[in-house]
Amino acid sequence: MFAFVKSHFEDALRLVLKPTRARQVAAVCYRHTRAGKKVLLVTSRGTGRWIVPKGWPIKGLEDPEAALQEAWEEAGVKSADIQTDPVGTYDYDKKRAGGDVTPVQAQVYIAEVESMADSYPEDHQRERRWFSQDEAASRVQEPELKAILRDL
Repeated sequence: MFAFVKSHFEDALRLVLKPTRARQVAAVCYRHTRAGKKVLLVTSRGTGRWIVPKGWPIKGLEDPEAALQEAWEEAGVKSADIQTDPVGTYDYDKKRAGGDVTPVQAQVYIAEVESMADSYPEDHQRERRWFSQDEAASRVQEPELKAILRDL
């Protein structure tokens, strides 16, 4: 009986007390082509799903600079003109080794890519690819990120 009551109490408590979300910064990288605007996506290391470059804030860097650093490490963006104000946020659950899940809210910055590197820190861990806006939006899972990509 105690286990039943405890289980229902914990479920109710979870509904009332939404977990605090950790904060990350993300870069939506794009370029203009003859075929229109293209968006750069990379695969995640864990699940291989398509995402935008993102990561934890970096001490000593402003958030847009940290987002650009992630774009370098994960996708090889050598230089880009990044907006200083975020265009929005999206929520997702970061799955950690051992099965733990961390709720995250990613703050999104838009970056127009000027140059790319062939070799970069995570080039052997991720795939990178340019997509049309609609194709990129269809490849990512998060609804808020889909909307940001379509509105780019």
